[in-house]
Amino acid sequence: MTNLQSPDLSIIIVNWNVRELLRACLQSIERGRGALDVEVIVVDSASSDDSVAMLQTDFPWVRLIACEENVGFPKGNNLGLAAANGRYLYLLNPDTEIVGDALSVMVGYMVQHPDVGVVGAQLLYADGRIQSSRRRFPTVMTGLFESTWLQPLAPRKLLRDYYAEDLPDDQTADVDWVMGASMLARREVVEQVGGMDEAYFMYSEELDWCRRIKDAGWRVVYLPQAQVIHHEGKSSEQAVTARHVNFNRAKLRYFRKYHGRSAATLIRIVLLKNYALQLLLEGGKGVLGHKRPLRWQRVRAYWQVLRTGLPPR
Repeated sequence: MTNLQSPDLSIIIVNWNVRELLRACLQSIERGRGALDVEVIVVDSASSDDSVAMLQTDFPWVRLIACEENVGFPKGNNLGLAAANGRYLYLLNPDTEIVGDALSVMVGYMVQHPDVGVVGAQLLYADGRIQSSRRRFPTVMTGLFESTWLQPLAPRKLLRDYYAEDLPDDQTADVDWVMGASMLARREVVEQVGGMDEAYFMYSEELDWCRRIKDAGWRVVYLPQAQVIHHEGKSSEQAVTARHVNFNRAKLRYFRKYHGRSAATLIRIVLLKNYALQLLLEGGKGVLGHKRPLRWQRVRAYWQVLRTGLPPR
């Protein structure tokens, strides 16, 4: 399936304990590769669900990098990028499925637009609904509201701008960044700006990477003519507390890196106060007997988050 000398496309997948989703992802690549010369590299982060054995038995054409520990999304992708030989480099989540000729559509667009550094496909939920997958860079105000319990109180325009809701879902558009579940990059881009920042473990790494790519003068484009089904969050939902911690520490790292220490400190204080308030609310509901197992589970998770203090990564 691959020509290790000069394939058209290298697809890099970082896997952690989603064996059956990974299987479906690889099968969709087989169906959708068309005339492209494709190599697939799977970086397995010490999965315990026999993902490695499944790959070795059912997909011998896949290049496997088996890690002895969970290395995280940025480092895993960097390992794949370092091993890749393709002219174009496609970072793809294991909980995705290629729809139709999406691979050829994205590569063709890159060939025709040499100033484009990254292309993001349109992501779909399993039922066919469109999943929001393109963004503008967040402001400090965005950081205070977005993905927190304060989000319902945010000024509508703030979130509309961040989620690029003014851009039609069915039209190609220049954006600031695209979701890391599906990111096709030009090899020259990686050679110029380097790989992902490994100080992130999970979350915000694609935001950081696209910012560096745009700062280097490349365009980032949302391309809805290419579609990818995304079974969202199937790896991270296996570790709820770690998801809270990793998401918010990554968020704080981004704001410290690009907006300064004061901005990151302000957001950190607001986040910790949010968790403290939610802990009290969930505890109160638990005492009153409302869905006690769920309430105590949340109390434990929020307490563990608070104990970390959410230092930026």
